[in-house]
Amino acid sequence: MTSTKKTAISRRSTLGLLGGAALAPAVLPGLSGFAQAQSSAPIKIGFQLHRTGIGAAYGRWYERTSNAAVARINEMGGINGRPVELVIEDDGTDPKRGAEVVEKFATQHECDIGFGTLFSHVVYGSAPRAGELKLPYFVCSEGHHVASGALNRYVLQPGITDVKSQVQAMAPFVADNLGKKVTMIFPDFAFGHDHRDFFSEAIEAQGGEVVAKIAIPPTETSFTKYFPQIPRETEVIYHVMVGPAVLTFVKEMGEFFGPSRPEIFGFIDSLEAVDLSSPGLEFLEGTYFWEGNPRYAQADQSDHDKAYRAAIGIDDNGASLTDSADVSTYAHMFSCWETLNVIKRGMETAGYQGPADRVKLIEAIEDMTDMAHSDDHPQGAKLFNGKTHQVFGHQYISQVEEGRLNVKHTTAIEDGFYEDEVDYTAQSF
Repeated sequence: MTSTKKTAISRRSTLGLLGGAALAPAVLPGLSGFAQAQSSAPIKIGFQLHRTGIGAAYGRWYERTSNAAVARINEMGGINGRPVELVIEDDGTDPKRGAEVVEKFATQHECDIGFGTLFSHVVYGSAPRAGELKLPYFVCSEGHHVASGALNRYVLQPGITDVKSQVQAMAPFVADNLGKKVTMIFPDFAFGHDHRDFFSEAIEAQGGEVVAKIAIPPTETSFTKYFPQIPRETEVIYHVMVGPAVLTFVKEMGEFFGPSRPEIFGFIDSLEAVDLSSPGLEFLEGTYFWEGNPRYAQADQSDHDKAYRAAIGIDDNGASLTDSADVSTYAHMFSCWETLNVIKRGMETAGYQGPADRVKLIEAIEDMTDMAHSDDHPQGAKLFNGKTHQVFGHQYISQVEEGRLNVKHTTAIEDGFYEDEVDYTAQSF
């Protein structure tokens, strides 16, 4: 990301950091509590939610996180003196429905912007319509779709890093500590293909190789038939699975290998919303996971993480305060919280009053660079690249020890930099 780094450094001296503010109780105030503004009407954010379909576990926690973030923003006076309202539509984790939801936001609900999408195939199905409707569309995904230049200037990913950055930052740890002959197991759609392509490149740069690539349909419910495809020379199994059958996948992998297994490096996607103490997961002891945000509160936990957990209602194990069996999607859902805070900052910088200011909003966010570790950004500091509409941040590598995940390595932001592949700022609106 040589060109990205140069851009960020040249801007940094002229732009302030995104500061944080103390969290407040999640209460939606009445309109009378807001400062005078040109309009007292709420700013309407269309929340494209995976309430059903294979993304439902994420959707449940994306909704809780977003509601808590909006409550906090409203407690602080809203945006430009106006309250914020989430307008929720379920896309069923389906690309076709995703485009229909974007259409509803723009034409039926008259939303100011769209927000929230996670699964990459839904982003691909929805983003073109957002561009046609000139609706700013903030995705909380991890795919390389935005930074690759495949989408349009109305689509931004300022709250979570992409797969290309993640695997590039972590490949040295895998090669140096676990092994260099890797078998990859991944879902057979855009997100999984990003892992396949970018990790293959990253591990080869470390002198390693991917000896097998096993693609599995994301709706698969049984996985035992795939494991015999793993070559004997495999030193590391790299797994990243999604959907409602993730627990089955991990259990069946343990049953297949028994006590003799290669090293295992997984993306926590394979166990998001799954309790590590679930029967059948004992074989994970000693294995490693990527985490976008550490599920278990660490010994060096920041005050920002404490405040974030309290606002949503999450305990130190990453589960609901009211139900310890209700485990969060902690590694990903911070993207909703942080993206909403970026939107707030962008609208305030642009003096946003309504849809006529959408271009100003996008330009204001394109001018952002540093995002300080704060209550606004509890996952960690970040650096935004306005040209590619993609943020870069820290990655966490954790190991399962006595049934919990303990962070063993935190990457530097620059570990995930790569060369720019697009300059959205050069495109017309």
